[in-house]
Amino acid sequence: MATAKPNSATTASITAPIGGWNARDSIAQMPATDAVTLNNFYPTPTDVQLRLGYTKYSTGITGQVNTLMNYAGPTTQKLFAAAGTKIYNADTSTATQVVTSLTSDKFQYVNMSNIGGHYLTAVNGTDANLVYNGTTWITTANTSTAQTISTITHVGAVATMTTASAHGLATGNQITVTGATSSDYNGTFIVTVTGTTTLTYTMLTTPVANATVVGTYTVALYITGVDSKNLINVNLFKHRLYYTEKNSMKVWYLPTDAIGGAALSLDFGGIARMGGYIQAMGTWTIDAGQGVDDYAVFVTNNGEVIVYNGTDPSDPAAWALKGVWQLGQTFSRRCFLKWAGDLLLLTQDGLVPLASALQSSRLDPRVNITDKIYFEISREISLYSANFGWQIIYFASPNMLLINVPSDEGIQQYVMHTISKAWCSFTGINATCFELSYDNLFFGGNGYVGQFWNGYSDDGANINASVQQAYSYFDAPGQLKRYTLVRPIIQTDNGFPSVLCGINVDFDYQNQLGQIAFNPASTDLGTWDNAKWDANTWGGNLSINRIWQGVTGLGFSAGINMSMASQGIDVHWVSTDYVMEKGGVL
Repeated sequence: MATAKPNSATTASITAPIGGWNARDSIAQMPATDAVTLNNFYPTPTDVQLRLGYTKYSTGITGQVNTLMNYAGPTTQKLFAAAGTKIYNADTSTATQVVTSLTSDKFQYVNMSNIGGHYLTAVNGTDANLVYNGTTWITTANTSTAQTISTITHVGAVATMTTASAHGLATGNQITVTGATSSDYNGTFIVTVTGTTTLTYTMLTTPVANATVVGTYTVALYITGVDSKNLINVNLFKHRLYYTEKNSMKVWYLPTDAIGGAALSLDFGGIARMGGYIQAMGTWTIDAGQGVDDYAVFVTNNGEVIVYNGTDPSDPAAWALKGVWQLGQTFSRRCFLKWAGDLLLLTQDGLVPLASALQSSRLDPRVNITDKIYFEISREISLYSANFGWQIIYFASPNMLLINVPSDEGIQQYVMHTISKAWCSFTGINATCFELSYDNLFFGGNGYVGQFWNGYSDDGANINASVQQAYSYFDAPGQLKRYTLVRPIIQTDNGFPSVLCGINVDFDYQNQLGQIAFNPASTDLGTWDNAKWDANTWGGNLSINRIWQGVTGLGFSAGINMSMASQGIDVHWVSTDYVMEKGGVL
């Protein structure tokens, strides 16, 4: 009489890779809750979430947006985008030009307030320093000297001023005219230079005749001592603006609480032993034993970090050198990020926190924020450090620290959850810059400004994700197993994404699944007072989806290999069940 074969299949469950992407450890030693690759999946402390998408926030821009600047006034914020030769107001669905005739769209900027108002000041190393005062963009003048006015004539509301000597002004500078008759000619105006001794400006009203008394003018905003076209980085430190001069060891600073004036220089040529030039300046808040204080941090392109403390660089009693340290080379002007009580610095060694880095980062690279993805980010920096677009930004709402990586293989982002310190990578966000405005994250795209982490599609397109989870022996490291089924436990709010699962065994992590398609179903979620009973689908909490997929694998260890495509769905991956048959040692 035949007897039934006993069931030899066993099951196991592994938590989704909440430990994140691991590009540091041997794949044979990774915890099973890590991932060999993790793209467009965002690991949180409790699950792995399909990343959110983006929408086009402001369009009508010509070319790639390479700088986003957020003016943060006392009550309002405004977002500006620099692309090509123009700056655009990007706070409208169709962007409008506010500055033209630029030489470069790669700016560094900072906000500053004083008794006169709130300002945004921006430099790019080729155009004169720009200042936005809440209503108007102003080009900083290189002269404070006003010349004698010879005549002021008009055609309609456009006044033409002629000076007795060369005025030294440039288009976009601001002057204040007083004492002219008629009074239509008086006021504060942005000028257009038409010659060495001539300029025009537009009045608020039209005078009846040319000026019978020409009066005088003053230059409203200026920086002297240095040509502001050579300034390429700016930082606010203890009530002073500090500007880095491009390709030099000089940093220029303005008077206290001033947006302009006579600039004085700090020359680090006698301090930086490795030579090169000053890359950028940051502000580091630490407690050095005498209470919390801010320190001025200057970094060279060769990785020397120079730290000062004090308030007035012109007074030796109020300005003291604290030390010079050697870290990895820096390659981007956007290399600093002030994060909580630390200052992060992007170097050839990865992303390093100064609090730890100045003690032991080159001796112990595990103090680096990017330690767990050390080999991957080191590779990208080695290959693509010359590419424009490297940037660090902190996005508080989803607890996200993001590094933009502009590789030739495609722009991507390396992203860390700031609570769990787990990493992943994002693709499909083709950005060269990021900025926060009203606590929302925006990025610069080609012809538009996008709002990131907004909705569940990439501007109406699918979000595609993939993962190779780390390997597990399933408590039997010396026993051969045949893997037959996997079941990812996935929570969704509205439908189900396309999911294709495979399995890799014994540390082979080639993705054989390829790209998958997803066609979003039209789901009409009901809302109170609008939907009809028995006619609409009611929105609710996340629902759990458990679908087995057949796989084929024979080996001692295994890890799920999964591809996903989704649109319009909030997706959370919790764990994965495995079915296997255990055999012998051989």
